Amino acid sequence: MMMWPNFFMHEEDRRLGAVGRRRAHGARKASMTPEHEGKIKLALLLTSVGATLAVLAVGTEFWVELNTYRDNGSAVCDAAHLGLWKMCTKRLWQADVPAGRDTCGPAELPGEANCTYFKFFTTGEDAHIFQRTTKKEVNLAAAVIAVLGLAVMALGCLCIIMVLSKGAEFLLRVGAICFGLSGLLLLVSLEVFRHSVQALLQRVSPEPPPSPALTYEYSWSLSCGLGAGLVLILGSGFFLLLTLPPWPWGSLCPKWGHRAT
Repeated sequence: MMMWPNFFMHEEDRRLGAVGRRRAHGARKASMTPEHEGKIKLALLLTSVGATLAVLAVGTEFWVELNTYRDNGSAVCDAAHLGLWKMCTKRLWQADVPAGRDTCGPAELPGEANCTYFKFFTTGEDAHIFQRTTKKEVNLAAAVIAVLGLAVMALGCLCIIMVLSKGAEFLLRVGAICFGLSGLLLLVSLEVFRHSVQALLQRVSPEPPPSPALTYEYSWSLSCGLGAGLVLILGSGFFLLLTLPPWPWGSLCPKWGHRAT
């Protein structure tokens, strides 16, 4: 006969525990006003644009284009484009090259393409492009810094998602720092990559055939990386502003401070 009272007592404890957890979760959500939550979502939307640009930049190989000159006495000319992970050489018909352009390209034109991944990630070998040799240490540094930036950016996204779903507002500042650091790392990666391009152009092979004269121009993947870094840093600033208490702004703008309180 003692089983039934114990059963009802356990059921009552379980019900009260569930109610307490729901109340605690509601209290955490209630501490964040709808206006504050909306501002966080807007800042997250901005940083999501930067995150998309960052992934697009790191995953594509149009960081820089290397172009030979058209005046080679042939109906075709050579061009190349490369990124952090692989390079592509292209043989283009000179008839397809825009009129008035002295060099071969742009690399988006249709032609016979040969794309290979850089071997310094696996075997440690340098790559050779138009009788020029890459400096693998600089290329590796640019790629590692970019991947580290993506990892920190993913951590920032996770922090902001926890703020919106669990009400853990203390993670808002952590997410802001992560986004700012990821944007800074992407910009550093761009600068390191620029040095790798300069090193590539200077490391001319002495072996025949002679190396052709080259020109270079940075392409749309690098522009995406630059935009991603700036947008992520801007989003980080917005998140940091949302972590500030309302009273400093109330002294400068009493109406805004009154609404915030």
